[in-house]
Amino acid sequence: MTRRIAVLGGGESGVGAAVLAKVKGMEVWLSDMGAIAPRYKQRLDEYGIDWEEGGHTEEKILAADEVVKSPGIPDSAPIMVKIINKNIPVISEIEFAGRYTDAKMVCITGSNGKTTTTLLTYHILKDAGLNVGLAGNVGASLAYQVATAHHDVYVIELSSFQLDNMYDFKANIAVILNITPDHLDRYDHKMQNYVNAKFRILQNQTKDDSFIFWEDDPVIAEQLKHIKVEAQMLPFSEIAEEGAKAYKDGDEVVFNAEGHTDFTMPVGELALTGLHNLYNSMAAGLSASLLDIRKEVIRKALSDFEAVEHRLEYVATINGVRYINDSKATNVNSCWYALESMKTPVVLILGGKDKGNDYSEIEKFVEQKVSAIVCMGKDNEKIKAFFAGKVPVIADTHSINDAVVQASHLAKEGDTVLLSPCCASFDLFKSYEDRGRQFKEEVHKLTNIS
Repeated sequence: MTRRIAVLGGGESGVGAAVLAKVKGMEVWLSDMGAIAPRYKQRLDEYGIDWEEGGHTEEKILAADEVVKSPGIPDSAPIMVKIINKNIPVISEIEFAGRYTDAKMVCITGSNGKTTTTLLTYHILKDAGLNVGLAGNVGASLAYQVATAHHDVYVIELSSFQLDNMYDFKANIAVILNITPDHLDRYDHKMQNYVNAKFRILQNQTKDDSFIFWEDDPVIAEQLKHIKVEAQMLPFSEIAEEGAKAYKDGDEVVFNAEGHTDFTMPVGELALTGLHNLYNSMAAGLSASLLDIRKEVIRKALSDFEAVEHRLEYVATINGVRYINDSKATNVNSCWYALESMKTPVVLILGGKDKGNDYSEIEKFVEQKVSAIVCMGKDNEKIKAFFAGKVPVIADTHSINDAVVQASHLAKEGDTVLLSPCCASFDLFKSYEDRGRQFKEEVHKLTNIS
């Protein structure tokens, strides 16, 4: 009897899962409550996959043997409640794809730095000549690649949402960069639920697998007191703490992946600057070391990697003021890392859809480094109330144009205007990418009025 698969969500993840199911001979129905992009409709049609948009045909979905759910759909969605009540198994696209490949999996999660570390790791492995795929929240979906290509290794960025519906999938190398409060509205506002989701990356690992993590993260350290880790543990740290396999020693960064590639390189030669990027480079370097890539290749790739768009991305210098796009900073901890790396006075653009933010985490840096805050959102009252009296100027704006113009007026020569919003983008923008690109456009417009 032909297996019936329902796929919820018609984006990169869902369409990839549908293609893989079709290639494997299953009966597939893809459904999206919203609109499906034309390129994905074309791909579905190419493979003869039945699909719908703008609503769910419940009888077709509830007739499935298994549901592959896109990560953005919460279990509280009405269709999900019915699926769960009917006891239909629900899995993620990553879980589904993992059934059909024996490639090595390098899997990276964390509240901040996932994309940079994933792309940096992929850059190293590609430079080394490995047959490597890039998947998860970046690149083509894992399922689509498994259906249409062959790779020996995949580097996969995993969000907590993706990890929620993964059960038998195994990471050969698992990386947890850090854990700070994020997406708590999806986890009943309980931090431990979010932590548990992140640590699902370790499930099914054995002594032959590896776990790379930031040794000084208090949340990770606390969780490790209560669980048993089967994999080889490779912590990294800013200093040479006991057990650290990557650390900073003076002006050198040391990589010591016992029994694999060991090497050192000057911190100043790392392509990515700032403490957060030192950690990202350590995690990527250790991952590459475990795959026995030559140290010369790792050093070169760590030194010539180009930064990720929307993450501390230099935009322009206008009238002596540097403009930096950090739109990917959708939580407070990301903004902390951005401010930590700033060496000049800052005009900080904050705001958007607040996810229950606690701004006290960046309070010290704001008082030390920020000369003005420009609020940019539909509702800026929480930000204005928290920082009142802590910075000389707080400007209230409700569009990207007004925010950039206000920031340009408040910044002095030698300052940095930093878009690092701490918030999700969905109040004024389609996505953090949309926000970042609009910011860059508005900055470049300043050259015409300055």
